[in-house]
Amino acid sequence: MTAVTVKALESKSFDEPDEKRRPPKTQVDVVTLGDTTLARMTFEPGWRWSETVKTVVHTDSCQVNHLGFCTAGTLTVEMEDGTRATVTAGGAYSIPAGHDAWVEGDETFVGYELMSAATYAKPA
Repeated sequence: MTAVTVKALESKSFDEPDEKRRPPKTQVDVVTLGDTTLARMTFEPGWRWSETVKTVVHTDSCQVNHLGFCTAGTLTVEMEDGTRATVTAGGAYSIPAGHDAWVEGDETFVGYELMSAATYAKPA
């Protein structure tokens, strides 16, 4: 694995991101620090990847790898082979490409991601 190095002192707020992506029921706030891109992903109750983000990326399933942690809400992820996992507040997650996902319950899901931030929910 390649080591990540930091070359400058920087601080940015997800409340004033470098980029905003807004598919239905989705907020992706992106900040870039040096060579690293991070995202805060906010999914409203009723959000489902196959009904929201799919409308802008036009793939049959999510083809992005995810690495992050959840600070609020509950997200269920289902792989193409039917394998499922649920992510809840305080949990870290890794999700390979080839999945659907949806928010469980009435609480908004908030996750912070390190791996998919540069490309997630960008129009095709």
